[in-house]
Amino acid sequence: MRLRALLDTDALGLKLLGGEDELDRTVRGVMTTDLRDPSRYLSGGELVLTGLAWRRDATDSEPFVRILVQEGVTALAAGEAELGDVPDDLVEACARHRLPLFAVHESVAFATITEHVVRQVSGERAGDLAAVVDRHRRMMTSGPAGGGPDVVLDLLGSDLDLRAWVLSPTGRLIAGPKTSGPALTAEACGRLAAEHLTATRTGRRAPHRVLLGGTTYSLFPIRSTGRAQQTARDARETVLSDWLLAVEADAGDWAEERLDLLYGVTQLIAVERDRRDAARTVRRRLAQEVLELVQTGAAPGEIAARLRVAAPVLLPGLGAAPHWQVIVASVDWDGAEIEQGPVAQALLEEILVDPLSAGPEHSDRIAVAHTGDEAVALVPLPAVSTEHDGSETGILADALLESVRDPLTAGLDDDGRLTLGVSAAVHSAEGLRGALEEARHARRVAAARPGRVCAAGHQELASHVLLLPFVPDDVRRAFTARLLDPLRDYDRRHRAELIPTLEAFLDCDGSWTRCAARLHLHVNTLRYRVGRIEQLTSRDLSRLEDKLDFFLALRMS
Repeated sequence: MRLRALLDTDALGLKLLGGEDELDRTVRGVMTTDLRDPSRYLSGGELVLTGLAWRRDATDSEPFVRILVQEGVTALAAGEAELGDVPDDLVEACARHRLPLFAVHESVAFATITEHVVRQVSGERAGDLAAVVDRHRRMMTSGPAGGGPDVVLDLLGSDLDLRAWVLSPTGRLIAGPKTSGPALTAEACGRLAAEHLTATRTGRRAPHRVLLGGTTYSLFPIRSTGRAQQTARDARETVLSDWLLAVEADAGDWAEERLDLLYGVTQLIAVERDRRDAARTVRRRLAQEVLELVQTGAAPGEIAARLRVAAPVLLPGLGAAPHWQVIVASVDWDGAEIEQGPVAQALLEEILVDPLSAGPEHSDRIAVAHTGDEAVALVPLPAVSTEHDGSETGILADALLESVRDPLTAGLDDDGRLTLGVSAAVHSAEGLRGALEEARHARRVAAARPGRVCAAGHQELASHVLLLPFVPDDVRRAFTARLLDPLRDYDRRHRAELIPTLEAFLDCDGSWTRCAARLHLHVNTLRYRVGRIEQLTSRDLSRLEDKLDFFLALRMS
């Protein structure tokens, strides 16, 4: 708003004392102060209100006004309640520095002026931003991309003083404000994504308000404008793929016009989201073609030819054939008639993006197809490193879910599960079929574990752990009860700690001295406890077969 508009409002009780030629200056905010040096609280463009408590004598006016001018203040309004009249030395200082000066009648509260200015400025900013957003939307829908979500967030910051972030459903930062202020930490991003998914699954109406670290955030869903969103009948079809807009403000008391503006912003960002999905089409098609060749038993030469086409798209400029890893994912909803393959495909594409990277286009080296209810990712590895023991490293199952487990658990709620399997890296087309089967076996191992979000890697397929999940529950219960129930009963009656002693003994490979040291026991005490275990179970812990039975019983329990 303009300074001139303040004089046209009789209810504000303002009288102009100087600066007639500066009344077309723009007011961007208002601040009340009685500090001698308020510079730390000024950002420029403010109407400063003061009760003159900072003024002790005539020499104080010049430095005070100089500070305001240096910080870019638009005008000064001095209250008459303290001194009766605005002192001449202040009038003269403002005139020297060309700073407009108003007198505020003692009957008018500063709060009245503040409320009026804030209401006018916010309304004008909202109108200006709405026009800008509308122009930007028309430009983006009819022509090339307009700069991505960052452009829209810059508009929010500059025109509405709102700091906002675009987040993925896994809590990855896609875009953030360039304005000053504390950055949103990775932990905070994950918490906000989890809160958003929880609210969406429970059917709460957006925007969802969240208090985090003493700051209130309002969360707005960014829903795709594409066909998948339009035909979705169940929120579970898109909840794990939709982005969200986190605004550092409490939208609970916002006017409808302001809320409508923010929803317009989410639609604008959704256009950028749809552009990114469209860019993935080629990579998805490449993955689908390779997957079909592998599953139909095509000749290795035919698969290799298709991989040669895929490699330059996924790893441009590589100049050499990459190694490949296969990752299989499945999202299962209890009792839901949902096409689960596309859900798993969109989610796997997001999970495979580096969680520490920002921006919407960091997944252009990922090719994910879907078949039936599972998604299959073909991940190129430009340089597979080798550890000192000769084992190759690539994507690790546990690390893959480490940063996204909490948000996804919230989104899956109590009726969904995500399971992942990761293969070892393979060097050629001949190994791709084995890698696919290896990843599928690993996913089944993950599915046999408790928890909403589980993963297993190829390393586990060479261990007894592969066998345990497939033991029927009744066999598992009978086996563990026969071996461990006598020890549990004895521990319950005598507090003898036989179960912990057995675990430590096996973990120390049957070494009496190492086990006694770990348990802080005398070796004779340890021998007594092991003897009691053998007596209660009719087993001999010096025999390999009995040690193995105890080991498996403990793992299955």
